[in-house]
Amino acid sequence: MLRNITRRHFAKQTVSIGAGLAVPQLFSCAKTTKNKSDDLEVEIPLPIQIVIDDVGWWSGEDGNAHQQPYRTGISRDHVPADYQAIVDLGKKLGVRPQAATILCEWDRENILKNLPTSTWMGKNWDNSKWVGPWLDEAAEIITNNHKHYELTLHGVGHEYWDGENFTRAEWADNTGRMRPLEQVELHLDYFEKLLDQNQLGSFPSSFVPTAFLHGFGKTGDHMFSMAEVIKKKGINYINTPFNNMYNTEGVQFEVFGIDSEVITVDRGEDVLNWNTFGQGPKGIIAGPTCGLHWPNLLHLDSDRNSEIVDLWVAFLEPYKNKLDRILSINSEEFRKQLVHHVGSRASFEKGVITLELIDDQLVPKELANGRFQLKIDSLNQLDFKPQRINLISHEFEKIRNKFRYTLILEPHLKTKSAIIEYNSATS
Repeated sequence: MLRNITRRHFAKQTVSIGAGLAVPQLFSCAKTTKNKSDDLEVEIPLPIQIVIDDVGWWSGEDGNAHQQPYRTGISRDHVPADYQAIVDLGKKLGVRPQAATILCEWDRENILKNLPTSTWMGKNWDNSKWVGPWLDEAAEIITNNHKHYELTLHGVGHEYWDGENFTRAEWADNTGRMRPLEQVELHLDYFEKLLDQNQLGSFPSSFVPTAFLHGFGKTGDHMFSMAEVIKKKGINYINTPFNNMYNTEGVQFEVFGIDSEVITVDRGEDVLNWNTFGQGPKGIIAGPTCGLHWPNLLHLDSDRNSEIVDLWVAFLEPYKNKLDRILSINSEEFRKQLVHHVGSRASFEKGVITLELIDDQLVPKELANGRFQLKIDSLNQLDFKPQRINLISHEFEKIRNKFRYTLILEPHLKTKSAIIEYNSATS
């Protein structure tokens, strides 16, 4: 069932990453611990990924009072400059934010009249109001800024309509149980058709469930989990809050679980309410996701969006400079870093850093064997000599009286542990 969780624990389980949900069994999960001495600190830092929900609407109206979607709640229509705001955030931080996208108001050919469960008009769907040159302008912004904009699956119309009335939400009901399989597959197909209409690129590899209604593993009488269904479309990453997820107790780790080889990551709590706009963020990011909704990044006057973007940049920039945090440059690097932060251990003594690496039987091999970052603070300038792991690159900067090293590492295949010898660099 859906439940509120006030405290989360590491599950001590073993994992089957084949079809369906893993069956829990006991195992000991290694987690990064604090590694500190008088002259050295070592961390496998927690990655942070920026995920922006409800992108894609042209109307900003919160329409739930008259059986239309909640949309963004901003008191104006959206414009291409609102898409540029996402790109600007990415460029200024050197990252690729995820834009969880709704596409019904991009329908140039009214094809959604053939999918009446996806919109409030049903078979009478008419999107002509929102067809205009702004579609091409926004599409050009999205497709020309691939390094700083990741289009992520959110939904077609956000809710689910049975006749004239909607229920929350598009992919799962209000208990988190998946909608009828044939409807889920149709909604996925029509999302892809809308991508093609607007030349927005290939089907996304990531997914944010609408209204955060989602089930981990099989739900109801379904033979397949939602993760297994969307995996067939190429999706390998789901981001959603665990405190509102069906079968949260099934996740294998504190902040992520593996469901049919798809990683599901805990979004945690956003730092702003979903319909807040025109002001900067506040608070702290405690987990792996910096979640926000599109209005949070925008100004009521779209010509002033950059003012809000700059407030987010000022808020997020310090996380790049923390020893135990990084802002991930994209969602692929994020996933690899996260599994190593949670499941691998770094320790050191007498000139040797020892890495105990996460078992590739516990997570998909492309994650366990993927590149990750190690951060080191040292009073001395260092040389490194790795064994059983590739040192792809290393760089350092001087922070006060310490040298901050960032190492990019890639495990050898089937390697369970590795070492990195270090010593003071000679001049």
